[in-house]
Amino acid sequence: MFNWLEGQQYLDTGWVGVFATLMVVASILFNIRRAEKGGKNLFIRRIAGLNAIDDAIGRATEMGRPVLMVPGIGALDAISVQAVNIFAQVTKSAAQFSTPVRLCCASAAVYAYAQEVIRDVYTEQGMTDRFLPETVQFVSDQQFAFAAGVSGMIHREKVAATFLLGAFYAESLIFAETSNAVGAIQVAGSTQSTQTPFFIAACDYVLIGDEFYAASAYLTRDPVLVGSLVGQDWAKIFVACTIMLGTLGLSAELTQMTSTHRSGNKMVEVSESSEGKRTEERKKGADTVVSRIFKPYIPEEMTKDRFTREKKPVPEGAEAGGE
Repeated sequence: MFNWLEGQQYLDTGWVGVFATLMVVASILFNIRRAEKGGKNLFIRRIAGLNAIDDAIGRATEMGRPVLMVPGIGALDAISVQAVNIFAQVTKSAAQFSTPVRLCCASAAVYAYAQEVIRDVYTEQGMTDRFLPETVQFVSDQQFAFAAGVSGMIHREKVAATFLLGAFYAESLIFAETSNAVGAIQVAGSTQSTQTPFFIAACDYVLIGDEFYAASAYLTRDPVLVGSLVGQDWAKIFVACTIMLGTLGLSAELTQMTSTHRSGNKMVEVSESSEGKRTEERKKGADTVVSRIFKPYIPEEMTKDRFTREKKPVPEGAEAGGE
């Protein structure tokens, strides 16, 4: 049944959330259309870590050493999928020069997914025979056992390039320092902000913040991915401008005077002076438009249930369960 109270709240300020959602969706769809019409020419800021992929693979090819890739130690989620998609582009470039790759996984689900993705890359390049059992490996699902196994592989095979992208924790510095010890070029990026400083200190290139999520669009230049990325940036600019305008408007409104204050769901009149005249006071935070948007004012009459059925009187002499 329709709730009259909720309906009034929606008409009061519910349009704000709907408007913001429509703005985000519209900006994304508009930029996807632009990307499809414009031939993938939408501008994306240069990401130094991703530009270094070809240099790292070229160095590994010259030295005859493999490229190591680690998608973090997380489960199969959006972060791991994004990391494997980036590694697919790395593998595509490496396959063109017959450079061996090693992708080490700490999750069985990530291992199965990465195996299919990397095999498809070799198949598309017409090099199915170059996909070897050691190309994608499951090392261990225990954090430091995985760190020890990958570190040992780095030392044994003397990898020339290391890509560390995904969810990393205490093992991040172990990988970075081990790769640095063998002289490998390192491109790293983690969704864990606490590990980013360690990567910055020990790696050559680091993807910071949203650069990790923008990597697929940057590498593939797919119109849908590029349009979505640009559309999200437009939405962020819109939100930032809204916050700035809201802050200025709130500051200006708090300097104004009012004769009523909001107290919960009631409007309270400012007390009268000793001469019987109505006085005014400065507006409080609860009296502002911003407060009204996020905490809608609900008049007392709106809290009454207008759909409550009246109880019918029971006839005298009638018994429960009788005819």
